[in-house]
Amino acid sequence: MADVTKFISGIEEFQQRHFGENRELASNLVSGQKPQALLIGCCDSRVDPALLTGCDQGDLFILRNIANLVPPYLKNDDYHGVSSSIEYAVCILEVTDIIVLGHSNCGGIKALLDSGEGIPSGEFIGNWVSIVASARDKVLREMPNEAPEKQARACEKEAILVSLRNLMTFPWVRERVAKGKLSLHGWYYNISTGQLRYYNQLTGEYEILVAPYSDGQMQQMESEEG
Repeated sequence: MADVTKFISGIEEFQQRHFGENRELASNLVSGQKPQALLIGCCDSRVDPALLTGCDQGDLFILRNIANLVPPYLKNDDYHGVSSSIEYAVCILEVTDIIVLGHSNCGGIKALLDSGEGIPSGEFIGNWVSIVASARDKVLREMPNEAPEKQARACEKEAILVSLRNLMTFPWVRERVAKGKLSLHGWYYNISTGQLRYYNQLTGEYEILVAPYSDGQMQQMESEEG
């Protein structure tokens, strides 16, 4: 048990905080959940949605997978873990927002780019990340001579947009968006700088939402990243 002692200690701290200092919230959550948003994030251990947002229990319905992807709507007899989670959040919990949270230095997107070079990516990973193959193709078409790092950053951001478009293939998502009952958001977190950008549909650009540094410092850090 020694190798997981850190996690056990963390649970003890959580129990003290949640069932001691915040007992009222714990009691309220027993009867059910009513989260505001579905957050679709990556499995990456460096990008924990609850830690990043500082949310309380019950605020977010969180779905995590490799590269924070959303497949297009498809009805068949396969297993649909992502689609069933989206359906539950939208149709049962009636969330008002869906956030697709991507991030820099994503291993899933690297696997996608590597697959274009014929590099194997495991038994399941390659097929999974091919959901956003159109993002890779667009980046390589528009940025053929850029450094791999710049291509990766661009592909990470473009993959978020593919997932947002795929969300709109779900009829009950599309219906609620049209009625103004549901809003979709694309967020991009930079692991190196802590900066969070959002996709502005009006400008077609990712714009700064929150940053821990001044504009000048951010520009310098981004230029150093390439």
